[in-house]
Amino acid sequence: MKRPDFMALALAEARAAAARGEVPVGAVLADGNTVVASAGNRTREFNDPTAHAEMLAIREASQKLSAERLTELDLYVTLEPCTMCAGAISFARIRRLYFGAADEKGGAVVSGVRFFSSPTCHHVPEVYSGIAECDAASLLKNFFQSRREI
Repeated sequence: MKRPDFMALALAEARAAAARGEVPVGAVLADGNTVVASAGNRTREFNDPTAHAEMLAIREASQKLSAERLTELDLYVTLEPCTMCAGAISFARIRRLYFGAADEKGGAVVSGVRFFSSPTCHHVPEVYSGIAECDAASLLKNFFQSRREI
């Protein structure tokens, strides 16, 4: 059986978020070859600043698995997680983080505060950046460009 392209699924979630008028970020939590949870940003729809794709996927997986620790799961997200999401990733004990585009302004993994490098960080996932980076960055660039033209 061929392994699913989890980043392609995250990009589909990001496109769906953009179609809803949300910042196009998508996330997928997977266990081996199985998607456990997926989500796109919904901060505007839910009027909730914590409704980032990563947070929603973590909440969904935790509920499905009845577990606060997601130690066997890998997270695929189209944009470098912010500090809030990096904290949630650490607390959930997610095994691996794969992300697309770096976020110089709001990112907290390889940019900004570099949360996982902090001595107070409880758990550090394996981190792989630049996965489908061009597609993820293009999606974000086009979204914000279209907003400026309105």
